[in-house]
Amino acid sequence: MAAYLFGSVPFGKLITQRVAGIDIMTQGSRNIGATNVAREVGVFWGIITLLLDMLKGYIPVALYADVVSQHGDGYAVGLSLVVISAIVGHQFSIFLRFRGGKGVATATGIYLALSPLACLVAVILFIVMMYKWDFVSLASTVSASAMPLLLAGFGEAPPLIIASALLATLICLKHRGNFKRMLKGKERKWRGKEHHPNKSRSRSNSSSE
Repeated sequence: MAAYLFGSVPFGKLITQRVAGIDIMTQGSRNIGATNVAREVGVFWGIITLLLDMLKGYIPVALYADVVSQHGDGYAVGLSLVVISAIVGHQFSIFLRFRGGKGVATATGIYLALSPLACLVAVILFIVMMYKWDFVSLASTVSASAMPLLLAGFGEAPPLIIASALLATLICLKHRGNFKRMLKGKERKWRGKEHHPNKSRSRSNSSSE
């Protein structure tokens, strides 16, 4: 319950209300996450939101690992419940009538506490995807989907791998609108350049003439 409540704190919404007097859930992509905050009120506040949302995942996992014996039979199962509670809190916040963010930053905090090496590999994958395609949504979902395999490769317990697969599923479901826009060529890139296939095609035709 504590992990869920802490995960439910909508830092992005609180920050944008405080510094800009706007409701971030009515601006841009209407998401409370760091990407939308950065676009609407500035990169600095986007970074602050990112760090705070990461802490929503990191702190509950780190506290559980510190308080509960890692040698107990139910340790991995209990930790898995903490992991799921934190991400569900962020995505379905009790303070936002069970709406919320997409969970990427909170998941990053979870994995940083759970398996720093696996998290590092996922971050590198994210950076590569961003460099190649420049879609935050694509890079986020691919990295999240890779985490169950990465955790398995680094020898984490089966309950945590299953929890990671559930997290990846929730994150992908939260990005389904982004997927639809990508298929239509309307998804906004991080650097603000939208892809318009028709325009590209017309330029190609005119240059060939």
